[in-house]
Formats: sequence, C-alpha cells, structure tokens
Amino acid sequence: MFYRLKDNFVLRGYEKLPYAVVNIKTGAANFIDGNMMNALEYCNGNIDLSLPVIPEEVREYIAIAEKAGVIEPCEQGHALTENQKYKLYPARYIRQAHWSITGKCNYRCRHCYMSAPEAKLGELSHDTVMNIARQLGDCGVMNVSLTGGEPLVRSDFLEIVDALLERNIRITQIYSNGALVNEKLLNELDKRGIHPEFNMSYDGMGWHDWLRGINGAEKTVDRAFALCREMGFPTGSEMCLHQYNKHTLRESIKHLGSLGVRSLKTNPVTNLGEWQKNNYGEAISLKELFALYLDYIPHYYEDNMPLTIMLGGFFLARPKEPDVFDIPLFKPDLDPETFCVCGHARSIMYISPEGRTLPCMALSGMKIQEKFPLITEKSLSECITDSYYMKLIETRASEYLALNETCRECRYVRNCFGGCRADALSGNCDNDNIDIMIGKAPGACELFNGGWVEKIIETVKKARPNADSIVFTSPLWRAFK
Repeated sequence: MFYRLKDNFVLRGYEKLPYAVVNIKTGAANFIDGNMMNALEYCNGNIDLSLPVIPEEVREYIAIAEKAGVIEPCEQGHALTENQKYKLYPARYIRQAHWSITGKCNYRCRHCYMSAPEAKLGELSHDTVMNIARQLGDCGVMNVSLTGGEPLVRSDFLEIVDALLERNIRITQIYSNGALVNEKLLNELDKRGIHPEFNMSYDGMGWHDWLRGINGAEKTVDRAFALCREMGFPTGSEMCLHQYNKHTLRESIKHLGSLGVRSLKTNPVTNLGEWQKNNYGEAISLKELFALYLDYIPHYYEDNMPLTIMLGGFFLARPKEPDVFDIPLFKPDLDPETFCVCGHARSIMYISPEGRTLPCMALSGMKIQEKFPLITEKSLSECITDSYYMKLIETRASEYLALNETCRECRYVRNCFGGCRADALSGNCDNDNIDIMIGKAPGACELFNGGWVEKIIETVKKARPNADSIVFTSPLWRAFK
C-alpha cells in the first residue's frame, strides 16, 4: 500500500513552528507535531506502508492523515513534486502580507492618511518590488493582498502578480477605488487562473464623490462592482464614516448587497494625513459612532442580512451564520501571560509603500512607524524574526498591564487588555516619544465602560431571538450580567 500527499498540500516549517501541512489552494497552515510529520514523510509514493518494518505508530498517524483528507492511496512511484517536499523557512510564520505596492493614487481622497494624492510615501522601484516578492516566497508567506495608494496605477502590476504566483503565493484580495478595474484586467487575471476579491471603497450613497475628491467616483465604483460580479470575481467593500455620510449607512449597505458585494467593514475617518492637513476636525465621536451602529443592527436583520457586516470592533455578523454574531473587541476571558497585545500582527503583517514592515496599515500615518524596520535595509527574514516588529507582537498582555495601572484595575481587563495599540496611539500619533505599550484604546474603553456590550446583546436578541455570541461563554460576562 502506497500513499502520497494530495496535490494541494505541501510540507513546511517555520522558526519556532517547525512542522506544518499547508494547503496551497487556501493558504491555510495546519501545525502538527514531529510524529505526524515523520509519518507524512513516509507518504511519498515510494514506500510500501504494508511492510511489517513500518512502525505501528506510523500507521496510526497515517490513518489520521487519510481521514483528514491530507493523503491518498496511490500507485508505486507516484512521487511528490519538489514543491511538496518538506522545507524549513528561515523566519517566523506569517500567514498573510497586506502589501501597499505604491503610495501613489489617481484619486484625491479627503481622508487619506498617507497623503497618496501627493504621493507622500512614493513608490519603490520595479527591481525592489520584485525583490520583496522573492523574499515573501523565501520566508514562506503563502497569502498576499495588494493595496496602495491605488495598486492598479503601477504599470508593472501584472508583473508583480506573476512574481507572486511563480512563488506559489495566493493573491487573496486587491484593494482598489475601482477606476482602473476593467475587462482587460479581469481577463488577464482569469488567464492566470486566479479570481481574487476586489475590495473597493464605498463611502455612502450621495457622499462617495465628496470623500474621494473625484466627480463620478460613485458611478465608477458601482460599475466596477457590477463588472466583477458579471465576470465571476468576488467583491468586498470598506466604508469610512463621518458626520456627513453617517445617515446613509443602511441604504448604502442595502445598495452594496444588491450589487453582489459579499462583505463590508466600516470605520470612522481618522484625523491624520489629508483630513488633518485640511483641518476637517473630528469626523464623528465614539459615542455617536456606537449609537449609529447600535441603531443599525435591527435594520440589518430586517433587511435580511444583505452581506457580511463588520461595524469596526463593535459588531460582526454573517448571512451564512444568521444566528451567530460577534463583538470583535470583546476577548473571551484570556490569560494575560499567554495572550499577546497585538494578536492580529502575529499572523498578518503590513508592508508600507516605502517597504516598512508594520503590524497594521493604520500605523503608516504615525511617526512611530519609523521605529519599525525597512525591508530595503534589513531582509524580510530579519524583519519578522529579530526586530522591533517582532518585539511588539511577542509582547504579552501581562507586560502591558504592568505599565498601565488604570487598565490593570479595570473589571473588564481580561476581555480588553487595553484594546488596539493603533487606536491607543491615535491621539498621540505626532509624538516622537510615545510608547506603543502605554495608554488604553478609546474605542475599547468606551465599548466596555459605556455599557455597549450589554446594549449590543440586548438589541440583537430582540431582533434575532435565537442569535448567540461568544460573549455569553465568558465567565466575566456571566459575572456582571
């Protein structure tokens, strides 16, 4: 009896996580122990596993792997491809890179925090970008989403796509304003056998043009959404909320749903970049924002959940799971000795237009970004193995609490741990000396201390009586309910 890995699986390893089975079609890594890896290496199409010399323990692991759909029986000699064989990468595991391949843009957005209309962060050369693509492959990054600025303004965009595909890196999403999304581009991607999601901003019916600084931007993105649906490309969207467009939330979501958009993420405009430079002031207060979100939740269910919705860290629900909802900022009673303050960046990194490795895109508008390494000065392997970037994402919540007495004494501490670090920095983003570990995040603090968790649960239960959330499983929630 001969076995081999199925074609869509490869064997990989990373620093501190030496054994993994990776699905190259989905980019998902399943980390395993050394015993399972040893058994899988027998499944190479050349070893007769019925021989009595094969240890019984190996047979047991092989049975588990077959049941999991990782291996399959085969004819003798049906060997693994070179790409399927075990490879150990010289870096920590990063599941996905969110990569700004340019700081340039063809729009003049009033809220752009990287000042793309003026190309503040510029654009790396073709050779440098190709080198970064190579390093992503060398470090075992399996998934990449492409953004900008506007990524489609690069004349070598398809060359970047090809460089990633040559290294078996999945392109999961392309973030765009939609102006350059056309049949020619979609046909080129289709020829390459890929259909990434096009995530295109939509900033409110009747207000999209204003925020994007371009007349006709709303009609343009509507056309792009419709074209993607026609040609078989999934779509998602993001909406920036402010005083002028907040009243359009419900109708905008219904409109996007009618265009076949799968998901929408909303966030308030931040006082950075162009918004700050033009002195537009506070876009919307937290209390107003949360009240807006809470008021919308019943409408979401009344409108038959037109798409997956993520209202910032406030509320998340999916049509495919109509009786499940989540409060993303609510952490279910975690251990501060093991929980990391920036869990997101442990598996998803952001690469800025100048090649800086950051925990998230929001930091690229802040001075603190200068503390983080440049791939043009250090290798990507160094950036995600031994740098300030790794120091941040390895920091445990217990270290944060030691520096922040107010959070340490808060009743919600084990469900918050100070909240998002970028949010905590938002009010001090121009301070050269600010410590990313100091200060609580306003959004998380308002969510908990403002009683919004209770309000969300009560509102959802009225609108959807059978709906349940991870929040209910928290011992802390049971204590203060």
